[in-house]
Amino acid sequence: MPVALLALAIAAFGIGTTEFVMMGLLPEVATDMNVSISAAGGYISLYALGVVVGAPLLTIAGMRVRRKTMLLSMLGLFIVGNLLSAIAPTHLSLLAARFVAGLPHGTFFGIGAVVAASLVSRDKRGRAISMMFVGLTVANIVGVPVGTLLGQAIDWRWTFGLVALIGAAALAAVSVLVPRQAKPTEVSLRGELSAFRRPQVWLAFAVVVFGFAATFSFYSYIKPLLIQVSGYTPLAATVLLALFGTGMTLGTVIGGRLADRSPMRTLYTFLTALAIVLTMFTFTAHNTVLVAVNVFLVGVTGFAAIPSIQARILDQAREAPSLGSASIQSTFNIANSLGAYLGGLVIAAGFGLISPSWVGAVLALVGLGFAVLSGRLDQRWNGGRGRSGTPGTDSESPASGSAEGSPDSLGAAPAR
Repeated sequence: MPVALLALAIAAFGIGTTEFVMMGLLPEVATDMNVSISAAGGYISLYALGVVVGAPLLTIAGMRVRRKTMLLSMLGLFIVGNLLSAIAPTHLSLLAARFVAGLPHGTFFGIGAVVAASLVSRDKRGRAISMMFVGLTVANIVGVPVGTLLGQAIDWRWTFGLVALIGAAALAAVSVLVPRQAKPTEVSLRGELSAFRRPQVWLAFAVVVFGFAATFSFYSYIKPLLIQVSGYTPLAATVLLALFGTGMTLGTVIGGRLADRSPMRTLYTFLTALAIVLTMFTFTAHNTVLVAVNVFLVGVTGFAAIPSIQARILDQAREAPSLGSASIQSTFNIANSLGAYLGGLVIAAGFGLISPSWVGAVLALVGLGFAVLSGRLDQRWNGGRGRSGTPGTDSESPASGSAEGSPDSLGAAPAR
């Protein structure tokens, strides 16, 4: 794999750390800012809002800019957002800083996925994309625990200062290692948005909203479940979060390899497996050994489909791969919010801390339904018109679904 993927992974590590570390530091930040825990939750929500808003707007604003330049610009904005977070004097200023830090998230991953795919041949796109996202999953194993401990031992502001330094290292790595990208030509807002007229693009978004909300409905309440139901101490529960991150990393790597062979079958397999694994918590939650295995398996199955869905959107929105890929990141954050909200509803209704896993199983099956519908539409299109030049076909072949030789054809040759 090209060494440039390492630069993208370093950036993903920094972005993943700043996104999730606030959850571990929330009590300390709330105390320092003299606000309640519920009010401090805005630091998480405003980051997510920044992702949702920034992904489409910044991608559209930079559609005529070289992709490498856009990556560097997004990392610059990321550094600024985290430095502002580190020095924020008031609650409102920290809310604003977190919003700024979230703005480049979706655009970076969206364009980064396109660049990663362009660095390799088409039959290795899934693995290339997964290598970038490994940085995001490793953040949950190393970055978040270390950042949380640093914030608790010294001061939470040091954590965001450290994340800014990671961003600076990523900026230097991208500047040196990522090849120069050709400047986009013949692009327009109408052309970028035209891809969103295709039903397959919206079906891909639906798979993300429901399929990945399944994971977040469980993950949002994993720590109280492990402490209050499974009987782990708070410290041991924190260690199990690292086990979950290890599963995420393994799942992303495996999913990347399988996505190159058959992206749709990979989606079907892991969404089905996720529903089964989440249902298993009914039987494993009270056993300290079995619940640990179960947590690991949710990490594996919950994130193995990410390379497939990214590759899918690159094919289905090939007229606007950067915008389509960035919009997927916005959709992930919608899934995050939806999963947490629905999981909280069943807990508030008195169904207990295991109940979010039931919600997650149902959501995974809904996501699977949309994936199956998308695959059926592929088969119908292929049966009616054949594979040659059809828009929106990658049902079983990673090489289909893109007009080779077009300006946005991805993975056909090394980056220009």
